[in-house]
Amino acid sequence: MLRAVARCCGHWPPGAAAADGMLWQTELRPHAAGEFSMAAAQANLVMEDQAQVLASPSATLVGVYDGHGGPDASRFLRSALFPHVQRFAKEQGGVTAEAIRRAFGAAEEDFLHEVRQAWPKRPRMAAVGSCCLLGAIAGDTLYVANLGDSRAVLGRRIVGGGVAVAERLSTDHNVASEEVRMEVSSHNPDDAQIVVHTRGAWRIKGIIQVRAR
Repeated sequence: MLRAVARCCGHWPPGAAAADGMLWQTELRPHAAGEFSMAAAQANLVMEDQAQVLASPSATLVGVYDGHGGPDASRFLRSALFPHVQRFAKEQGGVTAEAIRRAFGAAEEDFLHEVRQAWPKRPRMAAVGSCCLLGAIAGDTLYVANLGDSRAVLGRRIVGGGVAVAERLSTDHNVASEEVRMEVSSHNPDDAQIVVHTRGAWRIKGIIQVRAR
């Protein structure tokens, strides 16, 4: 489990360090619009997940990569996605939704190339993958992009209310959603078992819930 939090305003609560049992944590550090912190808890024998924050004067990028089948894909995305975002943002004069979409596509193509290159000696690479969640703060605009079933949540403190509310900023891409099940089935018309309800949940090929491309 990974958590990356970027704070733009308000007061960070005391004792901001990650709770006991966290695999690693990052204390509060400054970014272009405020402060950020990160923490991770290991759920599997091998840590398959990655997270990163890049703080610069022009923009702050937050990436969370929920790997499955191994750490290869999440580690690759951790090194590949941000450079693509920066490259396309430079071409377009700043961070935009289009720059982020192009960065996601380029990072995916790079990983597929990596899998093809590794196939003769490491065929297992074809069975790994990762969700990809990106947050970008540029000026007074927050961009959120998601592929997979990771989720971005915005926490807001109600002024004078003494409570915080959570607002979901992304859409989960997994076959628990009927819309996603229909999409997956439409892309695989010759496979009647592409989505199967098993072990109490809808799963692709009875294995995972994340949408497969």
